[in-house]
Amino acid sequence: MRRACLALVAAGTLLVSAPARAQTYDPSYPVCMQIYGQVGYFDCRYTSLQQCRYLAVGRSATCVVNPYFPQERPKSPRKSRRAN
Repeated sequence: MRRACLALVAAGTLLVSAPARAQTYDPSYPVCMQIYGQVGYFDCRYTSLQQCRYLAVGRSATCVVNPYFPQERPKSPRKSRRAN
């Protein structure tokens, strides 16, 4: 009887627990705020570090550059080939 109760509690715990969501960066914005706490997450909706830092004042958070934001590569000057 005791094993049956423990098995029932274990099965109930597995069914009730919510699936974990992966933390993702939104590639639409260049800056994310990493919020710390029991449920830490990234809030990627800032256009500049200054904007993010202004809104992070007083919170347990830090601002980071979004590693998944598509950045334009600087164009390197092409060497022209001249026919001799």
